Amino acid sequence: MVPRAGPGLIMSNLHLAVQFFLQLAVILLACRVVGAIAARFGQPQVVAEMITGVCLGPSLFGMLAPEWQAWLFPWDVTQKTRDTSCYLFPASQLGLALYMFVVGMEFRVDIVREKFKSSVAVSVAGMVTPFLLGAGLAWVLFHHTDLFPEKTKLSEAMLFLGASMCITAFPMLARIIHFKGLTGTTMGTVAIGAGAIDDAMAWVLLAVVLASFDGDIGHSIYNIGGAVGYVTVTLLIIRPLLAWVARLLVKEEVLTEAGLVVGLAMMALGAWFTDMIGLHAVFGAFVMGAAMPRGVVTRDLMARIQPLTVALLLPLFFTYSGLNTKIGLLNSWFLWGMCGAVLVAAVLGKWVACTLAARATGISGREAMGIGILMNARGLMELIIINIGLQRGIISEGLFATLVIMAVVTTLMASPIFERLVGSRGGR
Repeated sequence: MVPRAGPGLIMSNLHLAVQFFLQLAVILLACRVVGAIAARFGQPQVVAEMITGVCLGPSLFGMLAPEWQAWLFPWDVTQKTRDTSCYLFPASQLGLALYMFVVGMEFRVDIVREKFKSSVAVSVAGMVTPFLLGAGLAWVLFHHTDLFPEKTKLSEAMLFLGASMCITAFPMLARIIHFKGLTGTTMGTVAIGAGAIDDAMAWVLLAVVLASFDGDIGHSIYNIGGAVGYVTVTLLIIRPLLAWVARLLVKEEVLTEAGLVVGLAMMALGAWFTDMIGLHAVFGAFVMGAAMPRGVVTRDLMARIQPLTVALLLPLFFTYSGLNTKIGLLNSWFLWGMCGAVLVAAVLGKWVACTLAARATGISGREAMGIGILMNARGLMELIIINIGLQRGIISEGLFATLVIMAVVTTLMASPIFERLVGSRGGR
């Protein structure tokens, strides 16, 4: 029997909605103010939103005005309990799923093929080096700190931190390349191809960690098998079916409202399935995006979904990440030293390794340097992967704060260093 909603529950829900709208207004306005400041230093809006998310959390707002911060963003939001901020978590997850759906629609295998040798070389260097450095750091942190929870195994810690180091901000990379007029150049093509391969492999590593985290081999096989089955069915069966159905959903070279609904429904189903099998909704959304028919369908889906997602929903995710970020937990010189070691390993593993790999395949020194700089940015993709790790209990809040700092700093570095060392147009 379904319980009836009493007056108290109705008033509670009304209070939740009122609080959420106030949070939304504060988040959006704060992101735009910080964005205007960041633009003066040549930083994209997404970097400003990463910084704003941390500033609205306990690391700054909570330190300067703890009572106001606790009232506006009760900490129970991070526990996803029924409190005055419980709408923020599902809204941020919807933003993530929609964003990864768009990233999937932007994914192009043909770019990888175009400069296959260089892309693979840069990708391998940008995967192996940071992975080994990250795994080595995880071994040190596991044995000498409490930055990994007790239930996290050493193998899981090494795999997770290695995968975290491997991430490149693929969507941001694509936007920087487009903004700087590098589309179609050697630098742009190699960087975007290597970034795509890197992120795909990093997500595979994360899937292995998530599948093994429960300690049940049968459950791990179920998770991995479910993921392989989902990708296979989506790309080999659903993709051709969508291509056939697309003819009915496009009128006069424009996607109909029914087509938009079908696209969103498929995204939601993909996100639901991968979440249900114990992975994460972003996996399903990304793969479903990759299965969408190219041309009018993807063009119009992205045109309708991307503006609202980027302007409204993604800032909620950055704020949610900021509420989880407690820089104050890094309260000793040793922990700050570990934070510095993570940052150095991240920069060496990506920037230096990718530059050397590009140079070894015959790319000029200037272009190779540009590729290494672009590959070093982590951006939103890093925040996604470490939020998954925190939600699943693989890493602690202290390590989460360390990795947020690394993600923000490496992303902040990309644009100004690229301008100084390479220039606005760095390739042919």
